[in-house]
Amino acid sequence: MIDKPWLTIVAIASALKLLFIPAYRSTDFEVHRNWLAITHSLPIDRWYYESTSEWTLDYPPFFAWFEWLLSIVASRVDPAMLVVSNLNYASNACIVFQRVSVIVADFVLAFATRTYCSTLGVASSRRAFTLAVLILLNAGLLIVDHIHFQYNGLLLGLLLLSIARLKQERVLEGAFWFAVLLNMKHIFLYVAPAYILYLFRSYCFQDTQRQTGWLPRFSTFLPSRLLRLGAIVTAVFAVSFGPFIAMGQLPQVMSRLFPLKRGLTHAYWAPNVWALYNFADKTTSMLTRSASSRPSTTGGLVGDVEHVVLPSVPPIAALLLTTVSILPGLVASWRRPGNFRLFLRGLVACAYGSFLFGWHVHEKAILLVIVPLSLLAVENVADARNYLVLSITGIVSLFPLLIRAEETPIKVALCLAYYLFSSGTLPSLFRDEAKVDEGREKFAAINAPSTTLLTTWSRLYLCGLALLECFCTLAYPFTSLADKFPFLPLMAISVYCAGGVCLTWALFYRETFAMYARSDSKTE
Repeated sequence: MIDKPWLTIVAIASALKLLFIPAYRSTDFEVHRNWLAITHSLPIDRWYYESTSEWTLDYPPFFAWFEWLLSIVASRVDPAMLVVSNLNYASNACIVFQRVSVIVADFVLAFATRTYCSTLGVASSRRAFTLAVLILLNAGLLIVDHIHFQYNGLLLGLLLLSIARLKQERVLEGAFWFAVLLNMKHIFLYVAPAYILYLFRSYCFQDTQRQTGWLPRFSTFLPSRLLRLGAIVTAVFAVSFGPFIAMGQLPQVMSRLFPLKRGLTHAYWAPNVWALYNFADKTTSMLTRSASSRPSTTGGLVGDVEHVVLPSVPPIAALLLTTVSILPGLVASWRRPGNFRLFLRGLVACAYGSFLFGWHVHEKAILLVIVPLSLLAVENVADARNYLVLSITGIVSLFPLLIRAEETPIKVALCLAYYLFSSGTLPSLFRDEAKVDEGREKFAAINAPSTTLLTTWSRLYLCGLALLECFCTLAYPFTSLADKFPFLPLMAISVYCAGGVCLTWALFYRETFAMYARSDSKTE
């Protein structure tokens, strides 16, 4: 992609983000202000012990150092924001500084997007432009980072840069950036299995592309490559955790990073399998008039809760289900080493499975599925169709994060604009593809110029999603149920969106198996 379109997209995105500076701010704004104060005002040996605020530091060390770097600039803008005891401090200077820091950090995502788009080739300029818009103007990312407040653009930029380096066959650099990412935010452990398998199978064995068995020929194993790979990853983790290990604080740091007592689901259910499970339990308990003395899953609390009728789910069950859910995607990548598209599918499969079955998943984690899937969506019609439904479902599932009525027109306008762009541009990428793809008559029919990506079921589903959002936003607050069941709209949106995410997951795997079969037939 040439520089001018890319710069135009970045400029439009940045200008739009600046407009959101005075918008609603969630508690995450105070979380990051507090982390600025902790890393600036306290010695390193107190970072992971400080608990003046309930929003304690619970990200890996590299993100703590990132906050420390920001605090150096913040000290010149408004030193009061760096006082640990100044809880919920939000002066105008503090607000502008933190908002702008997210916008500046997003340039990592902009650079990574340009890097990945350059791998698509000069002939794919339309694909590159479409992909750049899908990522840099992603409505979900705008809502979460620039209204609600977080730094997901920076983190997803590191992920995308790592993926781009792997596609460019700069394997060690790709591994380096992913190791850095893990030490910025540990949620990316979700996709680590895809990286581990791909790097080990493709980089540490020679000429394994022609292998058809489950195991590589160990005569082709290259221990020197494994040592280089291990040295880079170990060095990154040593720099990150080394100081805390030296101070004997590793157990304390790990307890902050992995607080398993937070419960199966977040206070606002992420639209996954456990939202459906909670709904089934709640519905059954109401029908059978069962009761429990322990906190309810719809109580709006974070922590251990129990199901009333259905068995309560322990962390090990969530781990086992997550593992089972990602295995098919990993197997495909294992049996086709060096196949970058299957690696990407394995990565998306890991993100999907972890989101659907993981323990205490936050609703914002849907971005970890949507952004990598966009890389596939611009190159495969089935993935484009899937992406269109998943992205809109994911964006709507994030709407309840913005609780003020003032932001309703903004989030609706962002979602609608994103839908119109993606539904208008993605089909055009595939209209001519069938002409050069021999033996795929069905594909040609699907991609006739007059058709859209939406099938009948997807149109009906998205219409239902729009109607549900209208009811929850415009009608429900004025009904007699609003005071009695304040969490009903949250539950309805979570459950309905969970159905859409589960269905797109099944369709994603159907295309993965089809792609694997096509790859298998070509190999043989």
